[in-house]
Amino acid sequence: MAKNANGPRMDKANLPQKTCAACGRPFVWRKKWARDWENVRFCSDRCRADAKR
Repeated sequence: MAKNANGPRMDKANLPQKTCAACGRPFVWRKKWARDWENVRFCSDRCRADAKR
């Protein structure tokens, strides 16, 4: 993993993946989920809303 001014840099090919709890599709890490990645369960707002029904 390379470094930049902000710390370690993630290559797009090596991003962590999870499986969506609602639709079962794989999705990859996004920067906006960096602080809360352990608690992310759904790939989108639509899947999260469908899971509540």
